[in-house]
Order: sequence, then C-alpha cells, then structure tokens
Amino acid sequence: MQSVLLSTGGIGFIFLMTCLGSATVFFFRKSVPDKFRQIFLGFAAGVMIAASVWSLLLPAIEAAEERGQVGWIPAACGFILGVLFLLGLDSLIPHLHPFAEKPEGPSTTSKRSTLLFFAVTLHNIPEGMAVGLAFALAAQNSDPSLYAAAVALALGIGIQNFPEGAAISLPLRQEGMSSGKAFGVGCLSGVVEPVFGFLTVLLAFWIAPVMPWLLAFAAGAMMYVVVEELIPEAHLGEHSNAGTISVMVGFLVMMVLDVALG
Repeated sequence: MQSVLLSTGGIGFIFLMTCLGSATVFFFRKSVPDKFRQIFLGFAAGVMIAASVWSLLLPAIEAAEERGQVGWIPAACGFILGVLFLLGLDSLIPHLHPFAEKPEGPSTTSKRSTLLFFAVTLHNIPEGMAVGLAFALAAQNSDPSLYAAAVALALGIGIQNFPEGAAISLPLRQEGMSSGKAFGVGCLSGVVEPVFGFLTVLLAFWIAPVMPWLLAFAAGAMMYVVVEELIPEAHLGEHSNAGTISVMVGFLVMMVLDVALG
C-alpha cells in the first residue's frame, strides 16, 4: 500500500507542477521577456541532464550488474534506443517548438497552437516514463533508498515541469489564445506523464528483466529533448548568460536532491 501511495503521489506531483507552470499565463499578457524564457528553459535542461545521469543511467548500470551483466551494455544500448525513439517521433509527427518560428516534421495544415501542443506532449513522454520506472525499480527491490531516489527524481522532474508548463501556455497566449484556454492546453500536454508513469508502475513485474534497458531508454529520450530543444531555445536572443547559468543551477538542484535523498 505504501508503494502505491508513494508512486501515486510522485507521479501526480509532476502533473500538478505542469499545471502550475501553465498558470503563469494569467500573469503575462502577450509578450514573454527573453530572460524569463531563458531561465525557465535553461533550468529545465539542467534538471533533465542530472536526472538522466544520477536517477536513470547509474541505476541502469547497477541493476544490470546485479543481474550478472556487463553494466554499460544495456545502459548504452537503451540510451541509443531512447534517442532514436524521440528522433523518430520528431520526424514522423509535425510539431512546433515553443518560441520557434517554423514547424518541424512532415508538412501540415494544422494550426500553430496544435503543433505547439504536439511538441510539448511528445517530449513529456520520457519524463513520465522516468518517474514511473524509478518507482517500479523501488517496488521490485523493496528498498527504502530506491524509494527515496524515486521521490528525489519526482521532485526534480516536477520542479522543471513548472517552466515546461509555462513554455507551452505562454506561446499559446502569444498566438492569440485566451488565457483560460492556454492554461487548459498546457495542463493537457502533461497528461501523458501520469499515463506513462502509472503504466510502468503497473507493469513493473513484467518489465523487471529489461529494467536496465528501460531506465537507459528514458535517459536517452530525455537527453534528446535537452540537446535538441531546451538548450538551443534557452540561448535564443541577446545576452544568453541567463540561460547558461540556469542550466547549471538546474543541474545542481537535481544532483543535490538525488544525492541527499537517495
């Protein structure tokens, strides 16, 4: 029962933070200061980098070695598969990154608001998987330290989901959408996180043999989002130091959370 409550709380928290971030649309009109955007996206990038290493790749290597495997093989292969998965989604599904001018993927007549929604929703998938996998790993081993690490990951992902929620709702407001509707779409973009999070927890027993691969898969997918989207967009505009410093702050916050609670 305790494991179920912890998993539900952790996965629910990351979705709640997405909604709270989306609520920033009520405090801005139609323009978003460059520095505000840089800080939001840079912090999210730093958190995801640290989470990929401490909360996903290192546990993947340890889990593989406990099964008598060569630790780096499933970690490296799973990482590559995660990158290819997001690369494939980006290539197959038309989308528009927040604050970008031109859409990516196949040609489409969809509205910019729809393409923005697709972009953020797709990139929320690995975050939900990561948190769900962390709690699933803890449940498999009944290890309090693993539960603490899963909670730390949920806290870190939740914190960075605040700027991600803002990154979807604020551009939609700039596109002319009402504040209320932009907030609703921002929250809706985070629904995939609890969906994929709970699925991994429910399937924990069946996915146990491939847990190292799945942990690394989530890490690769998250790193793809960081390198392909968050860091470049955190440095758009003049005086990008704010974005750079925010990456470092986000990395330190997630590292401290994982080490202190794990």
